[in-house]
Amino acid sequence: MDITRKSEMKTVEGPEAYFTGKVTITGQFQRPDPSRVSGAFVHFEPGARTAWHTHPAGQTLIVTEGVGWTQVEGGPKLEFHAGDVLWCPAEHKHWHGATAHEAMTHIAIQEAVNGSPVTWMEKVSDEDYLAPVAKD
Repeated sequence: MDITRKSEMKTVEGPEAYFTGKVTITGQFQRPDPSRVSGAFVHFEPGARTAWHTHPAGQTLIVTEGVGWTQVEGGPKLEFHAGDVLWCPAEHKHWHGATAHEAMTHIAIQEAVNGSPVTWMEKVSDEDYLAPVAKD
């Protein structure tokens, strides 16, 4: 068993090429073969979000704090809350982040295929980000 202590985890800024706004990534991990799993704690300040992206084997997000928004291309913008678990299927173009007025933190878990867990695309426009949230 291997334990990574919180005090040992590094925190880095989310790269500007892949995020809009202030995002921090803590405790990034990549498990050794034969596992393909990687993940991290990702914190989004209000207004911060990912760029559009896909995952070759899908992605699970476990929301630990706050309120966020997400959208799959062509689908409605959805709101989620602390305690929710999101699943985005493989190769679905999507984005996720905090709401305009509240921060959000999630644990992101994904698997690599052919050595890559994600394909990054263009940034989410303010128009898409600020579009109305779908009604339940």
